[in-house]
Amino acid sequence: MIVTFIHFSSSSTNKSLSVVEPDNGLRRGRRNLSSAVAASFVYPKNYEQIEVSRASGPESIAFDCHGNGPYVSLSDGTILKWHGPNMGWKEFAFTSPNRPRSICDGSTNQENEPTCGRPLGLKFDKNTCNLYIADAYFGLLMVGPSGGLAQPVATSADGSPFGFANALDIDTQTGVVYFTDSSTLFQRRVWLYSVLSGERTGRLIKYDPRTKKTTVLLKGLAFPNGVALSNDKSFLLLVESTTMKIFRFWLRGPNAQTLELFAQLGRSLDNIKTNQNGEFWVALNTGRAVIKSLFHRKFNDEVVLPSWIRDPVAIKFDRDGNVLEALDGGGDAPLESVSEVEEHGKSLWFGSAVKSYVGVLHPIN
Repeated sequence: MIVTFIHFSSSSTNKSLSVVEPDNGLRRGRRNLSSAVAASFVYPKNYEQIEVSRASGPESIAFDCHGNGPYVSLSDGTILKWHGPNMGWKEFAFTSPNRPRSICDGSTNQENEPTCGRPLGLKFDKNTCNLYIADAYFGLLMVGPSGGLAQPVATSADGSPFGFANALDIDTQTGVVYFTDSSTLFQRRVWLYSVLSGERTGRLIKYDPRTKKTTVLLKGLAFPNGVALSNDKSFLLLVESTTMKIFRFWLRGPNAQTLELFAQLGRSLDNIKTNQNGEFWVALNTGRAVIKSLFHRKFNDEVVLPSWIRDPVAIKFDRDGNVLEALDGGGDAPLESVSEVEEHGKSLWFGSAVKSYVGVLHPIN
């Protein structure tokens, strides 16, 4: 859920990771995508904003099992549901069991987050219609279709409490939830310390609702952030924000339980979401308010976009790591800090960890 960060290169091998280098040319060397055949690029013209009536930071976006919503997670510890322009936003759920409304409602103060909660990742189980929530302070929670107080389903793994539950995805066949714990040392309200220190206490975890068991799949990660399951359930894509990398973690097949580099970007990365076609939208949380030299880096295997894409705020990849689309924000304020891109129907919905609105890019007829 990070907005901007400083990159620290890592010269040492992390013994906690099993890394397999890709064996094809797509992810080796600098990829030149200047050809219109290689990728199509769109600029947001048919764009609108839906103001959030309270608080800020609609970090994550989800639609329920009936396609209603969106639902968004906010800075004051609540999840709101959009009921259309006539009724607007209504409170659907909250994550803190002891949440004083006089302090929490509408809060944008990070110091209130341990009391009020800070829900981040959202995802509905399409079979049960239950909403799973990754809260930075209260762990992995679930709330039923009627909403209300979300109940914790997991707060630790391997005897270590979650320090910063962040993003999640669900296997709709098994109900298994995959989620990230960005740091076991630093809470969300002091996330910058995690980045500045270059620490690697982040984890990728799975929760099985049938056994009520949590399992650590990967540890030793540098601020793991977004996570997305492939349509065929064979692998996860995992964003490591500090290194600006996307990894593929194989769940099945000959490379099961191994990690390989999927893409290297030159901008800060946040959440990653799968669309109905099995493609992946990755949010590039540009953070233009910070000196660009702090977060624009060059890497030998970086995805290279044409120079006329001045302000990429999101990239769509296929399952092989090919760039299909790059969304150009044009340097404008509305798309300054995009945390998530959710493709619903033919529209793209944009979340933000800091803004007070949800963005929508409608198809151009």
